[in-house]
Amino acid sequence: MAKAKGAIVVDIEKCKGCSVCVSACPAQVINLAAEVNDKGYHYAYMENPDNCIGCANCGVVCPDTCITVYRAKPVTA
Repeated sequence: MAKAKGAIVVDIEKCKGCSVCVSACPAQVINLAAEVNDKGYHYAYMENPDNCIGCANCGVVCPDTCITVYRAKPVTA
């Protein structure tokens, strides 16, 4: 059975770098950037995008609702 493929989009200006999403990700996809946003926070980003399964854990736990999760259905032959 093929794994689902996912992706996230982070609103980097809303992200406060709390890293709750980093801890919630079972596939270790998310990390905090070395760069900072306009407010001076290290924002979340997809460090390992190929590992994302689209589980939406990160979006659910984000206290500022700045993560949108997308999931593609697996293609079966």
